[in-house]
Amino acid sequence: MGAAFFYHLTRSPLEATLPALIEKARGQGWRVVVRGRTDAVVERLDRMLWENPADSFLPHGLAGGPYDDDQPVLLTVGGGLANRAACLMTIEGADVSPDEVETLERTCILFDGADEAAVETARAQWRSLTTAGLAAEYWAQGEAGWRRQSRVDPRERQVAPGVTGER
Repeated sequence: MGAAFFYHLTRSPLEATLPALIEKARGQGWRVVVRGRTDAVVERLDRMLWENPADSFLPHGLAGGPYDDDQPVLLTVGGGLANRAACLMTIEGADVSPDEVETLERTCILFDGADEAAVETARAQWRSLTTAGLAAEYWAQGEAGWRRQSRVDPRERQVAPGVTGER
């Protein structure tokens, strides 16, 4: 059973956080799909990943090419896991279903804390996934880095204290 990790971006932009998370996932040997909602944002991330310094190159491709299945990291708009991903990272409030989370090793949901609509979408996703009985963790950026604020693990039948996005 997979788990959903929510990353509330308040100090670092997506362009700084996403490559670090991709590197961690790749370090686990996982193939990754990064799913967005708009071509413009996904194409901007593609350019950014190509332009990163050579010592942090992340091999990747945009979905829709002839070698999607071979990509270690696939950037896409819309659904699917064309590269047999073990890790899904969603941006821009892209959809993720409980069934997908269950089949993956990890699902990372990144959202901009300065965008109230993004925060509301993440709260709705948290409720949807945890209500479906899935494990979830909520991570927020603080002065000293990332800190887990809340955790739900149905296998333990308890909710760790912290922010769950409920009002």
